Amino acid sequence: MSFTSEQTDNTNRQIKLASRPHGEPTSDNFELTTSDIPTPKAGEMLLRTLYLSLDPYMRGRMSAAKSYADPLNIGDVMTGGTVAQVVESNIDGFSEGDIVVAQSGWQDYSVSTGEGVHKLDNNMPHPSYGLGVLGMPGFTGYMGLTDIGKPKAGETLVVAAATGPVGATVGQVGKRLGLHVVGVAGGAEKCAYAVDELGFDACIDHYADDFAEQLERACSDGIDIYYENVGGKVFDAVLPLLNAHARIPVCGLVSQYNATETPDGKDRLGMLMGTILKQRLTVKGFIIFEEYGEHFPEFLQTMGEWVEAGDIKTLEHMVEGLDNAPSAFVDMLNGQNFGKTVIQVADIH
Repeated sequence: MSFTSEQTDNTNRQIKLASRPHGEPTSDNFELTTSDIPTPKAGEMLLRTLYLSLDPYMRGRMSAAKSYADPLNIGDVMTGGTVAQVVESNIDGFSEGDIVVAQSGWQDYSVSTGEGVHKLDNNMPHPSYGLGVLGMPGFTGYMGLTDIGKPKAGETLVVAAATGPVGATVGQVGKRLGLHVVGVAGGAEKCAYAVDELGFDACIDHYADDFAEQLERACSDGIDIYYENVGGKVFDAVLPLLNAHARIPVCGLVSQYNATETPDGKDRLGMLMGTILKQRLTVKGFIIFEEYGEHFPEFLQTMGEWVEAGDIKTLEHMVEGLDNAPSAFVDMLNGQNFGKTVIQVADIH
């Protein structure tokens, strides 16, 4: 079937998992198809995708390996959060024209029962923020820092992927709570943005040859909270700097998502476990809505006020066209995005 580059009102474009990637995903792992627009039944509504969120966790869903969520099957529509507009509703509380956050996946149209769907203000100036700072990434950063990180004014916080949607939220909330915030990002431009625009105290370029030494100088009093979303060499540099009773919320390990084998080099598990014991570290992984879903309304109220007041800033890496989602996804996994990666699929009617 032909695949149009723009959304229409008579066909449903879908991007499906064609094969499981070995290492970095390629275009061959995705299949672009069209189908009929589904019809909602009683207790259902039809949603039209406006914006699609691209997030690192999607790489895990493409793999058959056991994880916290079931993997996609070959031929399934790629999973993903969306901002969508209600086209037709058979559900009380949702009306035609409503703007919502849903889990529609990589497609133009989807049918929903309303479970897990949140309404946005139809007059919201940036509805795509519902996929970033006011959505799952912002919520992840906020709860991981405040609940697991247990920040105390004057402590040192380090967060990697500092200009991404999670890291930027963590760092800015950390500053509001009186922390010394050190970011880690890839490249001088991202580091300058973290300091000059987001208000971080320092940001270290992980591509620098002396990255570990720079990080140590920026954390002269050690590290009390390390917000882990990258892993790899960043964590290697952080580990020896952790203070006694440091806390490590773990929400992702993007540096490892494309790995096909154990990294070369010496086994560092003994050093890790020894540091956990000697420094009495708290290391806790979490899945945001599984453990904190009930807190989302209060988060949305608090963060919404901060964003509206300009106290929390956000940057989007906006890519136009559903057909560009696969390439934008690979770019994001390689750190070539600058800000929250969002696909603009269509305009609001």
